[in-house]
Amino acid sequence: MKRIALLVAVLFLSLSLTPLFAPSAADESPLAGYSAASSRAERQWEEKLRAIPSTANLRAYMQRLSVRPHHVGSPYDKDNAEWLAAKFKEFGWDAHIEQFDVLFPTPKERAVELVEPKNAKGAGPSFVAKLQEPALAVDPTSSQQAEQLPTYNAYSIDGDVTAPLVYVNYGIPEDYEQLARMGVSVKGAIVIARYYHSWRGIKPKVAAEHGAIGCLIFSDPREDGYVAGGVFPAGPMRPQDGVQRGSVADMPFYPGDPLTPGVGATKNAKRLELKDAPTLTKIPVLPISYADAQPLLASLTGPVVPASWRGALPITYRVGPGAGQVHLKVKSNWDIKPIYDVIAKIPGSVNPEEWVIRGNHHDAWVNGAEDPISGLSAELEEARALGELVKSGWKPRRTIIYCAWDGEEPGLLGSTEWAEEHAEELRQHAVAYINSDTNGRGYLDMLGSHTLEQFLNGIARDVQDPETRLSVWKRRQLHDIATAHSAEEKQELRQRADLRIEALGSGSDYTAFLQHLGVASLNIGFDGEDEGGIYHSIYDDFYWYTHFSDTDFVYGRALAQTGGSAVLRLADAELLPFEFGDFADTMQTYVKELKQLAQRMRDDIRERNLQLEEGVFSAASDPRHPSVPPAAEAVPPFLNFAPLDNAAEALTRSAADYRRAYARANENGGAALASASLGEVNRLLIASERRLTVPEGLPNRSWFKHQIYAPGFYTGYGVKTMPAVREAIELKQWQQAGQAIGVVARVLEDEAALISAAAAKLAPAPAH
Repeated sequence: MKRIALLVAVLFLSLSLTPLFAPSAADESPLAGYSAASSRAERQWEEKLRAIPSTANLRAYMQRLSVRPHHVGSPYDKDNAEWLAAKFKEFGWDAHIEQFDVLFPTPKERAVELVEPKNAKGAGPSFVAKLQEPALAVDPTSSQQAEQLPTYNAYSIDGDVTAPLVYVNYGIPEDYEQLARMGVSVKGAIVIARYYHSWRGIKPKVAAEHGAIGCLIFSDPREDGYVAGGVFPAGPMRPQDGVQRGSVADMPFYPGDPLTPGVGATKNAKRLELKDAPTLTKIPVLPISYADAQPLLASLTGPVVPASWRGALPITYRVGPGAGQVHLKVKSNWDIKPIYDVIAKIPGSVNPEEWVIRGNHHDAWVNGAEDPISGLSAELEEARALGELVKSGWKPRRTIIYCAWDGEEPGLLGSTEWAEEHAEELRQHAVAYINSDTNGRGYLDMLGSHTLEQFLNGIARDVQDPETRLSVWKRRQLHDIATAHSAEEKQELRQRADLRIEALGSGSDYTAFLQHLGVASLNIGFDGEDEGGIYHSIYDDFYWYTHFSDTDFVYGRALAQTGGSAVLRLADAELLPFEFGDFADTMQTYVKELKQLAQRMRDDIRERNLQLEEGVFSAASDPRHPSVPPAAEAVPPFLNFAPLDNAAEALTRSAADYRRAYARANENGGAALASASLGEVNRLLIASERRLTVPEGLPNRSWFKHQIYAPGFYTGYGVKTMPAVREAIELKQWQQAGQAIGVVARVLEDEAALISAAAAKLAPAPAH
């Protein structure tokens, strides 16, 4: 009923807005970066491409690729890679497999027990966690237990600890601030945190920083179970014994193989000693189900948790610690395992030295129908469609490289090692990288470099949504209007020419391209109408996907049309379709956000200091654990944002210069775009994302070179924009924040100069 109501609202809104998906005068205008003649030819090729993807093929690919568990090091992981390489060759591509050798631990001993109080006989633990997902009779592949990885968190260190238990909510920094106000310490304790509100690897990281000696992470049914809907197999949500596997390596420090930071993990690569690998956890960690979590949480005494900390289990949630003692044991095999990246190529006919790269990973924690085969199947069908175009006489201007990455799940291993091994080539040749991962039903997610925001909006306008027959752009716009939080947001969605795309943090294979090498990147996929709680469990399989997600694979077809069109358009453009007006507008937004953040931090500190002077602070929920009043803080110094203001204004001016130059080049049917003199302009456009990086990288994590986009140090997947400035303010490192303002301002000034240089070379301003 919720979906029907939303669809009715969306269709009602559409009557009062711009026209629905249909040919219009705008459709006949030349594509950005194309002369009039080449634009007509390009549209014809794109129409042919979008007619090719087949839902039957997508279904068959998924069934074949997900029929057995295919984690790193498994026989079927290699089998899938070889099958994928053979399919690319069948489609007419030049394909090969590149192998890397990476650290991939797998568990051999796991235990979670409530050892105090003793059981009724007084001779053993009162509770022993199952740590096992049961096979289900209706789900054929869930019974492949001999091939399944156990429930665990990769890159947890080995450990055998017994300690009191403390519940820390989501286990993020602000939760520990709340615990401190309640007078509760986790030093010497095992913490139990629920999934969500940060990437899982942040939870043991922050726990260790506060003195904990072990960490458990559970899926609470409020976010990931029966509260959201029926549980599998009757519904799509996580059942009581379902467990989310996943990596807990400190990826915000660097992703990829923990033993070969910055270089490809080839056979002869120099490797760190295991004890020296900085991205391994400092304490042992295990994930557990909500069935296993409930007795542990029920054993806690101490303060009742704040309302926002309460999950949906039928217990009173308390912080602890109680009288109970929990025993946690993790011991792994610390093996080097091979991973297999599949790399396929169609050579360019005019500019073969310029590469358009597309990728999706092929490894999974178990069978992985949704994650990642839903996205990989679409990429494979794109490759077939592009191969069919080649057979019909099409020759791409630029080289196209399609990649099926291995080892994404443990830590972006395959893409990172390939990008590090080929770093210099990629810096010289990579135009852009287009990523996908999981795919479902609903609305097109558009994330990436804002220099490609206008380009991606254009692609979205040309792909039809299979459910509503609107363009996927229009459906996304109507959905965003219907769910907007303010009148101002609704107004912008109606009036702004382009939908804003989100910035990229981490969590998928674009990371090494964008944030290490400075290659403009996009991430695409459909979601929003297929709630599910089988993420990283044995139930993410063909049965679940064909019953609860994109059951008829029409959104898989839409993803293939979207990704294929984007690759085709980038590969064939005479002038690369980078655009800087949306980018400059976004940078202005980020500077404004930083100013507001700094002011809010100052105001909060003043308010707390005032409350302290007046003897006012909130009481704890349990009088036996009185609140601890905060100490007075120095009011932060004034931060001089003038350099960033000036740089943002310079960007706005240079973007206007480029827009005017493009308009001049586009006169007379884009005759200037059809000339052979665009090589130098295109080289500058390719370099525009590189200009946003600095060799020394971000403070304390030099692998991340990009100064505009990075995963947050305490968010993991979630992005921090202008991260050196933003995180310094959040951490109250005021001197570092001031220095970072200068670094980011210089980067943006350099970017503005490059854009103006590109404008001058594209179409010099007329003499006055």
